[in-house]
Amino acid sequence: MNSKAFVWIGMIVGSTVGGFIPLIWGGGAFSFAGFITSGIGAVAGIYYGYKLSKRL
Repeated sequence: MNSKAFVWIGMIVGSTVGGFIPLIWGGGAFSFAGFITSGIGAVAGIYYGYKLSKRL
């Protein structure tokens, strides 16, 4: 797989997981906190997807 695929997969998985984090403390997935944590998760997923693509 090329590095673009790893970055996309990381972004999708990271934003999905990040969007569900507010549910842990009782917030909503479609709240402002869900939006912010989804963005943070997407950035983290892009970073780790890029790092993983360079390692393989």
